[in-house]
Amino acid sequence: MIYKVLYQPSRDEVPVREQTGALYLEANDVRDVRKKLADKPYNVEFIQPLTGKFLDYEQKSAEFKLEKL
Repeated sequence: MIYKVLYQPSRDEVPVREQTGALYLEANDVRDVRKKLADKPYNVEFIQPLTGKFLDYEQKSAEFKLEKL
């Protein structure tokens, strides 16, 4: 399944909406996503599973790039 992860680039700073980043990962479940991101300095805000029309919409976006972790 593909997940969209919204995150802040640093765990040490106060979250600011304008700095929120997004990445896309393929994983078995949310726990697997968190394991893959454990060594990154990201402050994970939200993990959203993408299926059906939501996935189709995100894939049409210019920012859609499936990360290999």
